[in-house]
Amino acid sequence: MITQPPSSSARDQIAWLRVSSCGLPLPMPISDAKVLTGRQKPMTEVAMLFVEMQTHDGHEGLGLSYSKRAGGPGQFAHAAEIAPALLGEDPSDIAKLWNKLCWAGASAGRSGLSTQAIGAFDVALYDLKARRAGLSLAKLLGAYRDSVACYNTSGGFLHTPLEQLLVNAAASVERGIGGIKLKVGQPDRALDIERVEAVRKHLGDHVPLMVDANQQWDRPTAQRMCRIFEQFNLVWIEEPLDAYDHEGHAALAASFDTPIATGEMLTSVMEHGDLIRHRAADYLMPDAPRVGGITPFLRIAGQAEAAGLMLAPHFAMELHVHLGAAYATETWVEHFDWLEPLFNERLEIKDGRMIVPTRPGLGLSLSEQARAWTREKVEFGTRP
Repeated sequence: MITQPPSSSARDQIAWLRVSSCGLPLPMPISDAKVLTGRQKPMTEVAMLFVEMQTHDGHEGLGLSYSKRAGGPGQFAHAAEIAPALLGEDPSDIAKLWNKLCWAGASAGRSGLSTQAIGAFDVALYDLKARRAGLSLAKLLGAYRDSVACYNTSGGFLHTPLEQLLVNAAASVERGIGGIKLKVGQPDRALDIERVEAVRKHLGDHVPLMVDANQQWDRPTAQRMCRIFEQFNLVWIEEPLDAYDHEGHAALAASFDTPIATGEMLTSVMEHGDLIRHRAADYLMPDAPRVGGITPFLRIAGQAEAAGLMLAPHFAMELHVHLGAAYATETWVEHFDWLEPLFNERLEIKDGRMIVPTRPGLGLSLSEQARAWTREKVEFGTRP
């Protein structure tokens, strides 16, 4: 017997929202090539944007976005301004609500800071939907696997002396992390070569190794460095050029055996579409919070799959472990332990892979430390 769906008046509705800004301090100032070339200052914290929501029926969701160095207060202000648009809405209508939030702040644009603020709401809606179904987010989306390959970045920054870099890399492998990524792009390119050569020799040829230039090379330099790095059997060379130089990245991808990876700095589906059409990457690196949440991330992933690209989502492993598990081909997820103090739960690492949590939704709850680091918060509606 087929039953009729409930009337719209009987459907659950979003009753309460809390938007909060949290300053996550880093143990030490972080430097990549953008610092050594004078374009940025060392990073000392990550500005987190959290959205907590609850429906009239008592279902809950938690979402997150973030900003590094600058933008955190702006994300919070934009999120607080558009949040009331969700009150009274059916939380199942995720795509519709993404568009509603986007148009609520459309004069601020449909990429960049404005969509990064939307991302926290979008993730919270998916978290709520998966929790209500009693499924992990990966299972809700349709998982291909129960674990994903992972690599460590946090131990390979340029502020780390070479001897400590070797210790960090070996410790990550011993812990069970599958690959190691090193930052490159220094003004003295000989130092980059020395560090990569030393880590490859220290770990051996069997350990997956990646490098990341953080957009600091011009085209001639990138050609030379990609040619030199061919000998080290790297998984990829990341952001050798400016993030929007799709033609330059495409030329490198066509010229060298080592795959080219890029995409983390792009903030919309359209920008990723341009990158894909140029065949500018072998590994696409979308960042779900940066592009506006899971809704646009899935659109990007669909385009990437159709183009036959490999996927390696950027940062926020607590979210991307689920999204990586739902991609058709094997993915790499970036292991950063920076966000761990914000949550009560921890991800499991084993045999080079990150285990997808089986807890409902993202499987995350905010820690007391996250509450203590909260700088601003605002609530809307009435908590049931």
